[in-house]
Amino acid sequence: MKQISIHENGLYLEIEVSDEGKVYLIHFSSLPFDGRPVDAHTIYGKKYFTLVELMLTGNDRPGELFGVKYEITSPADRLVYVSHSDTRNETGRLLSVTQKDPESGVTVVSYLQFVDGLPIVRSYTDVINSSDEPQGLEYVSSFALTGIMKEGIRPYDEKFLLKVPHNAWYREMQWTDYTAASLGLTEAMEGGNGLSSKPAHFTNVGHWSTKEYFPLGYIENTECGNNLFFQIEHNGSWHFEISDHPGQLYLQLSGPNEIYHHFWRELKPGETFRSVTAAVGSTTEGFDSAMDVLTAYRRVIRRKNRDNETLPIIFNDYMNCLMGDPTEEAEYPLIDAAAEMGCEYFCIDCGWYSDGWWWNSVGEWLPSEKRFPNGLKKVLDYIRAKGMVPGLWLEIEVMGVNCKKLAETDDSWFFMRHGKRVKTRERVQLDFRSPAVIAHANEVIDRLVNDYGVGYIKMDYNIEPGIGTETNADSFGDGLFRHEQAYLAWLDDVFRRYPDLVIENCSSGSMRMDYAMLSRYSIQSTSDQTNYAHYATISANAPAVLTPEQAAVWSYPLREGDREEVVFNMVNALLLRIHQSGHLAEIDSGRKALVKEALDLYKEIRGDIKDALPFWPLGMSTFRDSWVSMGLRNGKKNYVAVWRRNSETDQISLPVAHLLGKEAEARCIYPSFHEGDVAWNPHTGTLSVTLPAPLSARLYEIIEK
Repeated sequence: MKQISIHENGLYLEIEVSDEGKVYLIHFSSLPFDGRPVDAHTIYGKKYFTLVELMLTGNDRPGELFGVKYEITSPADRLVYVSHSDTRNETGRLLSVTQKDPESGVTVVSYLQFVDGLPIVRSYTDVINSSDEPQGLEYVSSFALTGIMKEGIRPYDEKFLLKVPHNAWYREMQWTDYTAASLGLTEAMEGGNGLSSKPAHFTNVGHWSTKEYFPLGYIENTECGNNLFFQIEHNGSWHFEISDHPGQLYLQLSGPNEIYHHFWRELKPGETFRSVTAAVGSTTEGFDSAMDVLTAYRRVIRRKNRDNETLPIIFNDYMNCLMGDPTEEAEYPLIDAAAEMGCEYFCIDCGWYSDGWWWNSVGEWLPSEKRFPNGLKKVLDYIRAKGMVPGLWLEIEVMGVNCKKLAETDDSWFFMRHGKRVKTRERVQLDFRSPAVIAHANEVIDRLVNDYGVGYIKMDYNIEPGIGTETNADSFGDGLFRHEQAYLAWLDDVFRRYPDLVIENCSSGSMRMDYAMLSRYSIQSTSDQTNYAHYATISANAPAVLTPEQAAVWSYPLREGDREEVVFNMVNALLLRIHQSGHLAEIDSGRKALVKEALDLYKEIRGDIKDALPFWPLGMSTFRDSWVSMGLRNGKKNYVAVWRRNSETDQISLPVAHLLGKEAEARCIYPSFHEGDVAWNPHTGTLSVTLPAPLSARLYEIIEK
């Protein structure tokens, strides 16, 4: 038997290769392997501890009761060890394990890329058709681990905790806790064989990658205190499942598959398919520490760019402002007000290209002469003269059904199913594998940047085209997958040509907030939420899903409101990225001064935000919480945002665990008129605050002495 033992960056990894050449991943954790037989609780030995799961068409799966679970797949059950490599690259240590199926001739290479200084790996799989015949790929795991609850002595259904962030339009980033029982994963009763057909699966079907869930999770062993956390980095269909082998729970992460996503790929002899990438890590210090690691990791894999270093303030004319009805006359007062407040970018949102209703005419991207009788460029030049970088809204991946340019196209431009163009919400979906589509998209970007001087693009995407396209594809899901890869390649090319161009990722807010996209885009719309009180929950939870400096939050003081409404709006955005909006030219001078005060403060603290790590004194927020809090820490500086939403009491003590027992000084740094009390309590590690108004918010600073 061969043993591959790795201790790297706080992670412990054990892979066994049997005398027969079977490869088993028996341990992946922040805890050292205790040496106990991993198959002690099962009659099936190590057979379920496979390093990878692979399903090829025509292979006979063994006869257990697997149902729709992707376990006991074939030819994964036949793979035998060929070799492994343990090297280093610029990211860190790289382990690869090569296996081969002696019957089909298919070769599988599993990669685990460690990241220097962080207890996390990037995991992905290559499937190589090294046979002489085509092979049909139905499923391959990006990461597979059995025994995720094997530490400790209690049954897994007594110590299992799963946290998953649900998502919905206007109700983004809702973290939900699950026990094993709530997922239907109770441990088998004594005397039973434990075979199960029940998976707890979280999956996305289609191009809006985060419309139901984020491809992200946190699993904790509450008996032993260790955890496992992960994200799937793909801009389309993805899948993760947790289920039980006899006596053990497993986790599997993947991109699209045949059962759930209509994905099937024919691999011709010599062809290689690479799975989507997943990141998997482990710590022993709870949820906040896991999010620390993910935050730092996301910064490592992200395209290096100036925007995430300088965090400029963006004004966008849409939210609770022009709402898609821009005109030359309406823009000038807003431009003046935004410049007066100190905004650094000014983005004209949707409608600039349409004489009337902006929705179904998208696609040509030529300015409306009716809205801008003196030319759109004159307005953009005025923005630049006011010291701001001009920006425009685009939805480059679609054409509206009333777009004039449709007359110049043919079916090769679009997603097709059953011989018809895929249409939804008065739009047709462009296929970025088409050379004509790429030429069109490049012409639009080149014109906006070179002719109009645009330095910021809000790239929106407001449809879900479903399971995919049949054009030049082996299946609908395969067509979608190929399109998604082509879109990312096009985006990479845009940034190669225009490295200083800032492009915001927006898909009706956060419907495509994944790290295939966010490893390229520097900034992400978090929501279309129009109620500032509800937005506090989205703001507080955002740093668990993406880095703070990428999380764009609307701040939109209302025409009619009071000073607490303005402050609440501004606190929503002050620890993240500010998307300033609202009719700033029409609010009174006192409320306008509070906007200016907040933006001036942001310029002082944004240098801390870009390197800070998040924490949550009250845990993840729900939309019904009467108190909400989120903090960022950077060295000895700590910033804590606190929101009161009609709580019956005006006082609260907020645990700040990492400062327990430490002397520190606490003060309110926004707004300057704060009249409540604030005190740091080192022996309890709590920040006590008073917010007198029922609907109010404050930003505090705690400096460790």
